[in-house]
Amino acid sequence: QVQLVESGGGLVQAGGSLRLSCAASGTSFSINTIDWYRQAPGKQRELVASATSGGRTNTADSVKDRFTISRLGAKNTVYLQMNNLKPDDTAVYSCHGYFLGRDYWGQGTQVTVSS
Repeated sequence: QVQLVESGGGLVQAGGSLRLSCAASGTSFSINTIDWYRQAPGKQRELVASATSGGRTNTADSVKDRFTISRLGAKNTVYLQMNNLKPDDTAVYSCHGYFLGRDYWGQGTQVTVSS
């Protein structure tokens, strides 16, 4: 059973930084794409960034000048470096992987940015 576990969330002041980690376990195979999503209260879940095992990354236009996703080769650990955080970044951040026909989600980690 694949499990995704996030860590690194917390409370930070506007302008601060956080680094989120997502570690997948339960498989020795590489999950092709691992994504970061976020959902703020009352808003739809949105895709923040993706990283493939082949080294490709994609980051939402709304955060690409502040957020950086990284992954060490084909390893199933993905990081999201978030700089110059804004109150609008407040959300639950969850990582997601699609593997062998199934979607897997982490439990989410809360990021709260105070003004």
